[in-house]
Amino acid sequence: MAQNQLWGGRFTQPTDKFVQEFTASIDFDKRMYRYDIQGSIAHCRMLAKQGIIAAEEAKTIVAGLEGILADIEAGNFEFSVALEDIHMNIEARLIERIGPVGGKLHTARSRNDQVALDVRLYLRDELKAILAYLGQLQESLLAQAEQNLAVIMPGYTHLQTAQPVLFAHHMLAYYEMMKRDAGRMMDVAKRLNVLPLGAGALAGTTFPIDREFVAEQLGFDGVTRNSLDSVSDRDFAIEFCAAASILMMHLSRLSEELILWSSADFNFIELTDAFCTGSSIMPQKKNPDVPELVRGKTGRVYGNLISLLTLMKSLPLAYNKDMQEDKEPLFDSIDTVKGSLKIFADMIALMKVKAENMRVAAARGFSTATDVADYCVRKGLPFRQAHEVVGKTVRYCVETGKDIPELSLEEFRRFSPLIENDIYDFVTLEASVNARRATGGTARAAVEREIARARAERRG
Repeated sequence: MAQNQLWGGRFTQPTDKFVQEFTASIDFDKRMYRYDIQGSIAHCRMLAKQGIIAAEEAKTIVAGLEGILADIEAGNFEFSVALEDIHMNIEARLIERIGPVGGKLHTARSRNDQVALDVRLYLRDELKAILAYLGQLQESLLAQAEQNLAVIMPGYTHLQTAQPVLFAHHMLAYYEMMKRDAGRMMDVAKRLNVLPLGAGALAGTTFPIDREFVAEQLGFDGVTRNSLDSVSDRDFAIEFCAAASILMMHLSRLSEELILWSSADFNFIELTDAFCTGSSIMPQKKNPDVPELVRGKTGRVYGNLISLLTLMKSLPLAYNKDMQEDKEPLFDSIDTVKGSLKIFADMIALMKVKAENMRVAAARGFSTATDVADYCVRKGLPFRQAHEVVGKTVRYCVETGKDIPELSLEEFRRFSPLIENDIYDFVTLEASVNARRATGGTARAAVEREIARARAERRG
């Protein structure tokens, strides 16, 4: 068995074939080929600029790298497990393609700072895609809010009917969650956008490199400030997985509501057939498989976060082979988040809202009881006494099978002489909803203001 010619000088025996396969990362890190080549081209140009290699040598190397990029994208590149990873696969092909001059590319760098660069470049682009998908989902939520401004639904606490709210208000709650998710992703992008290349294996390099030039070439905001930290830092990957976990938790909460709302017991919404499946035995079934699967995939993203945290928790400075295990959890989280956001944006946009069913449900469960208490307070009764009055009123309703708006004035006055005929102006669903006009409330005017604010944010 031939020894790996890119690093085998120290060794007298070839690597065991199984060890070769076990330690190789090419099966999953080959997706970073574009970023490996992009980083190598910037590094090569810097070497020429600094006089570390000749300008003609740099031109030959860059042309070779561009040719390899074209080969990979055309499907004409065979990745080798024997060459371990994407870096060595590309370097070996470069030397094969342009001769020994290709070996000069690795001057003043290590695979340790090279992989740190590649992962940052890769994640930076993926964050742009994720932010775009998040924006599409926010647009879908806003559109549903705008299209259903008059729809009243029950608001819940403990999954028990609490107070009526606008369905639009409910959609805007998820818009706010996604807005925070976008902010966290932008924070990740900001913190990862520093160049680690130039740290070498762990201690820097003896060559007169210009790291700031490479950073500018690659669109980084600056360079890392400590070589040990540069090659051993995976905070940005952990931070992304943490932000991804929170995002998936939000999607899982929305999934749970869609699953409940689309059931026959709630019957609040209908998901289009494109996002549901049937049963192999029960012909009447229409299963909400997409939200169920997203709810399930949330767990794997959580697992990826724990995997990375556990991976890094005991590693001494600087680079350790353990860190090869950072990529699969990161890649899986990226793929899962992107897929979940894309499918949710489309599913929410096409969701049908059953307004009348929501209204009927909102009228049940004494949802305007708090409005009666507020009414009594306005009449001069301390809130705790008002709370007791309404509690007795609700108990009476339970015993008589009536809802609060159905009570006669005489029945209301059994519990407080302060209640007058104007009580009926406060206990309708519309009155209850529209009484909550403060910023963040569910009154139509307040919700319309929030939609306008959100639209202005999206345009800005």
